[in-house]
Amino acid sequence: MGHAGLYAECMIRVTRSISIDPADITEQFIRSPGPGGQNVNKVATAVQLRFDAAASASLSDEVRARLTRLAGRRMTAAGVLVIEARRYRTRERNRKDALVRLVELIRRAAVRPKPRRPTAPTPASRKRRLQTKRLRSQAKSLRRTPKRDEQ
Repeated sequence: MGHAGLYAECMIRVTRSISIDPADITEQFIRSPGPGGQNVNKVATAVQLRFDAAASASLSDEVRARLTRLAGRRMTAAGVLVIEARRYRTRERNRKDALVRLVELIRRAAVRPKPRRPTAPTPASRKRRLQTKRLRSQAKSLRRTPKRDEQ
């Protein structure tokens, strides 16, 4: 019951360097819970979009790894990203919604995270920290009961 006909015309552009092949996307229509009126139990309006990220030649290993991390439980063990769209009452709008969500997820995965550069505390900040520690220690020591002098 898969369906790839909607995207057969051309490549789907995600970023300047990434365009995904419609052949990597399959769709299946499923019955949707929620609003739908009289049609809710008759018409399969929700869409389950599957994108084979593992087999897609348009994704670099780096982007694929980030996509897997971002997708979380939506990514199967076989590397297939599953997106379910059931927000709208019509197939067409759910289909569009699923594709927009796929493209957005791949765009987020395409952004290389900035590397963290470790920084050392400045001498002034070290001095401030030690000063507050001393003050805190002093305040706490004043709360203690005084020791009785041994005679």
